[in-house]
Amino acid sequence: MSDPLSPRVAVYTGTFDPIHLGHLDVIRRGSGLFDRLIVGVGINPDKSTLFSIEERVRLIREVTAQYGNVEVEAFHGLAVQFVRKAGARILLRGLRTLSDMEYEFTMSLMNLHLDPGIETVFLMAKEEFSHVSSSLLRQIAVLGGDLSKFLADPVRDALTAKVATK
Repeated sequence: MSDPLSPRVAVYTGTFDPIHLGHLDVIRRGSGLFDRLIVGVGINPDKSTLFSIEERVRLIREVTAQYGNVEVEAFHGLAVQFVRKAGARILLRGLRTLSDMEYEFTMSLMNLHLDPGIETVFLMAKEEFSHVSSSLLRQIAVLGGDLSKFLADPVRDALTAKVATK
């Protein structure tokens, strides 16, 4: 029996609240490695988000429009279920720090138990993005700091506008 899942399709999941240049670097690099890269915008019950899922999907579509093989979709539930539903075999993850590695290692083992047909592939963050996180960028935005080194212009503008209304 042949496996209906494609090894040439990968899914990169996250909350992306907001999507930053480190995320975009993983997307750029992943789009060069796979025939199709699906960015799965999810809900993490342990995180409260600033942007709605619809706003996050719209922003990610805007800043990834240049990549012809990248699609953006919202999802609910487990990442491995979304990967399988997408017909992919690869869950793409970015690693910034040693603490990321511990968390992602544990998560990848659990995902293998949940669905042995899904493999996790890791891309190491470039040095200039290893300290960047969405939560830190939200804090900088609230305090009026310069976000231009960390966010694409449309995302920076949306974040600045969003915190101004809070």
